[in-house]
Amino acid sequence: MNKDCIIRNETAEDYRAVENLTREAFWNVYRPGCTEHYILHRFRDRPEFVKELDLCLLLNGRIIGHIMFARAEIKADNGNILPVMTFGPISIHPEFQRRGYGKILLDHALKKAAEMGAGAVCIEGNMAFYGKCGFDIASKSGIHYYAEPRENIVPYFLLKQLRTGFLDGITGVYKPPAGYFADEDEAEEFDKLFPPKVKLKLPGQLV
Repeated sequence: MNKDCIIRNETAEDYRAVENLTREAFWNVYRPGCTEHYILHRFRDRPEFVKELDLCLLLNGRIIGHIMFARAEIKADNGNILPVMTFGPISIHPEFQRRGYGKILLDHALKKAAEMGAGAVCIEGNMAFYGKCGFDIASKSGIHYYAEPRENIVPYFLLKQLRTGFLDGITGVYKPPAGYFADEDEAEEFDKLFPPKVKLKLPGQLV
């Protein structure tokens, strides 16, 4: 890790700064504007929120990155419910993106998740980045995304086993925790608490 970097738990005093960081990191990336800062704001009070994995990355005393984890589950085809984790948003301030800080933060968080006993982590994301941290397409391990037909290879639904053999003999379906589904009107109202920013429709956005 960069000797000037510190990773520590988020505190209540960090909340607004981290929400603003998240907003800056995601603004106009996947949609005009963003909702990630609102999702983070709501998640802190949800039972799935993992406080031990609510982490800030500081560089020379400045918060430049943040990640949060949530408890999730796989509904196995044998009828069992398999506890796993997920994470996101993971945010790096635009000034510091593409310089390796996201990987530093994620690798640290995944190591801590494994130490806490998590067997696997499921996410929706870009394989070009998350593959560097050991993730692979989840369907290769027999785990399928709830919103896609099983026969589809879903390139954005990724998985990493943190415990060897955790998914041996398991097939099933994953759905993100309910906290990731934001009400658009509520998110719009929440965004009014922040300095105005211009929403732009850009090529490559998902929405």
